[in-house]
Amino acid sequence: MKTNVAVFYGCRSVEHEVSIISAVQAMNAIDREKYDVTPVYVTKDGEMYTGESMFTIEEYRNLAELLKKSRKVYFVREDGKVLMKSETVSFFKREKPTVIDVAFPIVHGTNCEDGTIQGFLEYLNLPYVGCDVMSSAVGMDKSVFKDVLKNAGLPVLDCICFRAREYTADKSVVTEKIKNKIGFPLIVKPVNTGSSIGISKVSSEEELDSALMLAYSFSDKILVERAVEHLREINCSVLGNADSCIASVCEEPFMNDEILSYNDKYMGNSKTGGQSKGMASLGRKIPADIDEEKTEEIRRLACGIFKAIGAEGVARIDFIIDTDNNTVYANEINTIPGSLAFYLWDATGIKYRELCDRLIELAFKRQRNRENISYTIDTNILSGVSFGTKGSKGAKN
Repeated sequence: MKTNVAVFYGCRSVEHEVSIISAVQAMNAIDREKYDVTPVYVTKDGEMYTGESMFTIEEYRNLAELLKKSRKVYFVREDGKVLMKSETVSFFKREKPTVIDVAFPIVHGTNCEDGTIQGFLEYLNLPYVGCDVMSSAVGMDKSVFKDVLKNAGLPVLDCICFRAREYTADKSVVTEKIKNKIGFPLIVKPVNTGSSIGISKVSSEEELDSALMLAYSFSDKILVERAVEHLREINCSVLGNADSCIASVCEEPFMNDEILSYNDKYMGNSKTGGQSKGMASLGRKIPADIDEEKTEEIRRLACGIFKAIGAEGVARIDFIIDTDNNTVYANEINTIPGSLAFYLWDATGIKYRELCDRLIELAFKRQRNRENISYTIDTNILSGVSFGTKGSKGAKN
């Protein structure tokens, strides 16, 4: 009997569409001789749908029509199994629930990649691919991520963070703190978005307010860090878990501006009328044109960062090289990278089908390990409980 893999994607995120592209790529790469694949498309309102048409990327051009020919579903745990059931069941058409063996979340951004969907899967006690709740949350929050890396002795740029209400309450105080502690030029980022959304480079105080307001439109908390004037961006993917992991070859993405933008990453073919292929559309050099010593330094740091946050599955770590002094800094981690970084693993010698297979195996391995951990204890504490009329606080010893 084949293992049934439910691929979750979409969700309430500014990277909703990118998630669809990544998921369809993966669903068509998973080995169908070993696995049955069940698409679970999550709308921006949080509703879940499945259907055979969801394997075809062209179907998503008209979402309303796609959902009309799909089934709305929900998930429950019964008799030790996780079942996917249809929400609308008529008396004349009763559909048998689908048993789900493992979940494969391919989601990007807030309200999903940040530990939200992982918490849902934990609640169901369903094995799932990728980082757990904690490592997902740490990886999503750029400020917390930097703090964890600093504590582990890993290289990151210094930064300061602010809440939206701090800035709106007294813009001059925040502005002075930024000028004194960071200086110009600087980078402004929402702490919990990916795909370069809401990020700006600021060269003067006159540009600061609009950059902060843009960032605050995507997140209540923003991060400000020094801008590296002469830099190269180098990315590296990691596969495994906190006990054992391997790093891919490195890549150098091509930028059309001073910051690698959303358009650079996902709309690289739009000017020529081509079809977006997610992160696979990005212009890049693989392997990156850096010497062997620097390559090994980045690969070593990538594995160190992966382990420092307790990551699992596949991740992509983005680095900055300050070319003025040849210093490497960790920029951010993508705990569910666009296109699952399959293009890096393909160049490393691991094909996309094998990558998916390894990720599913890691999910089951973690589940087996967790089965050896006690989450409850036998107790009769409730046998003698009596609140009376005053409740527990009013009870006397």
